Amino acid sequence: MKKIVIVFGLIAGFIVSAMMLLSIAKCYNSADFEGSMLIGYASMLLAFSFIFVAVKRFRDKHNEGIISFGKAFRIGLFISLIASTIYVMVWLIDYYLFVPDFMDKYTAHTLAEAKRNGANAAELTLKNSEMAEYKEMYKNPFYVVLLTYSEILPVGLVVSLICALILKRRSR
Repeated sequence: MKKIVIVFGLIAGFIVSAMMLLSIAKCYNSADFEGSMLIGYASMLLAFSFIFVAVKRFRDKHNEGIISFGKAFRIGLFISLIASTIYVMVWLIDYYLFVPDFMDKYTAHTLAEAKRNGANAAELTLKNSEMAEYKEMYKNPFYVVLLTYSEILPVGLVVSLICALILKRRSR
């Protein structure tokens, strides 16, 4: 089980991190944060689809076609943790070394989007103070890590849960 978890966790981590770097580059060049978010979550689903492959492979090749919900979920959980940790580490490197003004650009985008959607002055002031809080949080690496994990790990947990429900098999 350990080898499958590590191999598929690394594959998923590589995929989601590579796609994150591409989407960050795209949003920096075109200021298309909405499209980048869509690409980001689609890449998370693509990467976490390897949980299904890993659980099925473990069940069929290493466990005689039998796997409990708990064991299947644990495999998915560990793959999600590995992939999410790689994603967080890559984001920390990218953010601090290559895009330290990310929050400024994202704040400008968010305010422009609110204005485009017809927000009044009071709503814009509220949105601006909300974004200022996020910018302040982003000054502390601990909060950057927490926010980044909260972006990806729930997706992995949901995929793990679904895969465990689909692939569990008590006996032949």
